[in-house]
Amino acid sequence: MSGSRRRRGSCCTSPPRGRPTALPSCSSTGSRSWRSRGVTSWRRSPTPGYRVLAPDMRGYGQSSRPAAIEAYDNTSLRGDVLALIDWCGVERAAVIGHDWGSSLTWHCALAAPERLACVAGLSVPAVPRAPAAPLPIFRRHMGEGFYIVWFQDPGAAEAVLEADPRRTLATTKVWTEAWADSDDDPPTPPFMTEDEFQVYVDTFTETGFTGGLNYYRNIDRNWEADGAYAGRTIDVPAMFLTGSRDPVQNFMPKEAMTGLVTDLRETVIVEGAGHWVQQERPDEVNAALLSFLADVYPA
Repeated sequence: MSGSRRRRGSCCTSPPRGRPTALPSCSSTGSRSWRSRGVTSWRRSPTPGYRVLAPDMRGYGQSSRPAAIEAYDNTSLRGDVLALIDWCGVERAAVIGHDWGSSLTWHCALAAPERLACVAGLSVPAVPRAPAAPLPIFRRHMGEGFYIVWFQDPGAAEAVLEADPRRTLATTKVWTEAWADSDDDPPTPPFMTEDEFQVYVDTFTETGFTGGLNYYRNIDRNWEADGAYAGRTIDVPAMFLTGSRDPVQNFMPKEAMTGLVTDLRETVIVEGAGHWVQQERPDEVNAALLSFLADVYPA
């Protein structure tokens, strides 16, 4: 998805009725993470009333993949989300994101709260703006082997990730140089069928990983731009959900939201779930999200 123009197939939507709910997921699972096993099944549920839009964000799937790294900064991505809301013909919508989509969701709530009825972030909490550009901090405290640092050199991570997309997508290890030098042969994730998983493998074999990696390459640019929102808080009704085994909490704890997210209605921890929580435990995620929406954005 790019601006108000969308390539065919870049957004999975429910029928055009009900309250718009956008589900950006900027991660290796893309929009499919919300599909038949995930919350886009609301359109077939006995509790109708939400129009669900699950886009392939720019750089993923069938959406556009601009060549410029800066085309993947938060300002551009926010424009994509707001264009999707405009496309629905409404002023406001609920926005629910996972992984980078969660970071983008919190950013939209900070920068354009008038366009959001409520937000929910999965796996990645809202965090205050760092006191300095993040990449030097990561290098100093986490080292050159930290995955975000490794991703910065255009082409380096791509050469490893694209050499064997099946291994890349199936591994339970973090993508790092150390992982690249290892020899793991991971099985298909237990929460997917072989056919479901093959769709991801085929997609990334076609598209490569550059689009997704470019999100990480904008971390310092995003930090600079976010200076315009210094002192702001996230005041729209909000919810945070994560798995108890999600490694993100090791360096982005949910406690970071204290004082930043002023109307945090609920924090949900799905016991035993990892990072891909909406695929691993779709029923529990659906129930939590629908309960939140019924409270703040009733159908």
